[in-house]
Amino acid sequence: MSVQVTITPNGRMSLPADIRKRLGLADGGQVLIEETEDGVVLRTPAQAVARAQAMAKRYTAGKPDASVDAFIANRRMESGE
Repeated sequence: MSVQVTITPNGRMSLPADIRKRLGLADGGQVLIEETEDGVVLRTPAQAVARAQAMAKRYTAGKPDASVDAFIANRRMESGE
């Protein structure tokens, strides 16, 4: 879906109401802006977290030693705690 919005001289833009509603931003909120080679991507913080979790899962799937808890336990064991 592509929507054209206008950016004012002071840098403000408005997201259409139906998009804000779908993203859970109807009453306001925050978005993260990522500049990519293809352009600009807007994500809600929840979308950014879900994306990061999916990326981490690709690298850690099936590797029980890749969890944060396993890392901390290993560091404690190595340091003699």
